[in-house]
Amino acid sequence: MSFRRNVIASYASQIYVTVIGIVIVPLYIRYMGVEAYGLVGFYAMLQAWFQLLDMGLSPTMARETARHAGGAVDGLTLRRLLRALEAFFLAIAAVGVLALVLGADWVASRWLNAQQLSTEQVRVAIQLMAGIVGLRWMAALYRSALGGFEQQVWLGALNASSATARFVLVIPVLMFVGTTPAHFFGHQLLVALVETALLARRTYRLLPPLPVGTPVGLHWHPLRERLHFSLSLAFTSAVWVGVTQSDKLLLSKLLPLSEYAHFSLAVLFASAVSILSGPLSSALLPRLSRLQAQGDEAGLLTLYRQATQGTAIVALPVALALCFGAEPLLRAWTGDAALAQQTATILRLYAAGNAALAIAAFAYYLQFAKGDVRLHLVGNLIFLTVLVPAIWLATLHYGAQGAGWAWLTINVVYLLLWVPLVHRRFAPGLHGSWLLRDVLLIALPPAVLTWLAERWVPWPHNPVAVGAMLAAAAMLLALLAMLASPHVRGFVKRQLQAA
Repeated sequence: MSFRRNVIASYASQIYVTVIGIVIVPLYIRYMGVEAYGLVGFYAMLQAWFQLLDMGLSPTMARETARHAGGAVDGLTLRRLLRALEAFFLAIAAVGVLALVLGADWVASRWLNAQQLSTEQVRVAIQLMAGIVGLRWMAALYRSALGGFEQQVWLGALNASSATARFVLVIPVLMFVGTTPAHFFGHQLLVALVETALLARRTYRLLPPLPVGTPVGLHWHPLRERLHFSLSLAFTSAVWVGVTQSDKLLLSKLLPLSEYAHFSLAVLFASAVSILSGPLSSALLPRLSRLQAQGDEAGLLTLYRQATQGTAIVALPVALALCFGAEPLLRAWTGDAALAQQTATILRLYAAGNAALAIAAFAYYLQFAKGDVRLHLVGNLIFLTVLVPAIWLATLHYGAQGAGWAWLTINVVYLLLWVPLVHRRFAPGLHGSWLLRDVLLIALPPAVLTWLAERWVPWPHNPVAVGAMLAAAAMLLALLAMLASPHVRGFVKRQLQAA
């Protein structure tokens, strides 16, 4: 399967999912109200925290599937690993869902600060969320296996279809059936059920065939053999959830649900940076793992640097465009100038922090491919130890903006101070040229243009014009980043010479 095709497919689907998820938000607010949209933000945070139960096993499945493609894992071992993981995931999903259902009343009455919605409405919504989260978490196992099989094109098509079902087809439900949170999340539960079934079916169709009569059974030794690596990833995953979701958890308690909805809206826009840089990693990790299994160190490092430049070309311009147009975008989207002014700084800080995180994540990709994430565990533990108290104190004293400043500062520090240590351990001599040529050289031209535009370019007031101008700004910044990329320039030069 072509790596380039996988990346393009992943990006196409992710761009569609991101755009449709943002475009549809005003309709959610229109039909359900602001507080109900706050529940949507709470659900997104809850789903992320549920990843703590993964214990690093779905990434392990992705890696072992990729290693099977590279000839390092036989078909029977792969099937037995999947069977063991299915049993484990199903058991944990059942326990997790039951805990959420039983705790729904406490969350509705003691944690969330709803003022318009009744406690009963919130409780039912949380119980439905429990089922959705359990199904989507179970689906993550099959997504990981399909990612290892490099099925990004098929996954992209499914992601786009399921996003349409989740985000768009729920609107007729709200229009003609009911506008309560129960109607919204009931629809999401049905979509999650169908999506999980399709993922499981596709995974089993791609598993290697076995001789007739070969028993698969339920064997734990394939899982035990990989338990050390899985537990390392589990701790990494736990730290990652803490790093990316602790602010949202704190604010869900500290803010009224309507204000939490506004914060969620800003974070949703800022998440475009992470979402648009994420598809590259889904295609990159199995390919890096395969190159490592084949002993192709030179190919691995070349792909690693090219992918870094690709992420910089995507993540940095999007973050800069959001920083440039934060207030006009929010004003056009919400129609509330005061809200836009209050929320714009949060959007800028989270967009910039997400861009730094997208680049820093490459240190993890390298360690994942090498099968040794111990150094990553240490770095993330330090990260979390600093981040959680910083966000807690900043949120208590400065609200959501304080959380944004903490998020940006710690991500930049991690990128500048910790990533060099990882490179020194796994790729000596790489870091200087990686940071200068693959990141900073690409970031500089769009950053200078953004700085100039903020001082000289006026924004229109028409919402459509604002959206068009922001899209044009992002594309122009991306073009500058592409021209600054050594890999892109080399590719263009080769094409011109061939012509």
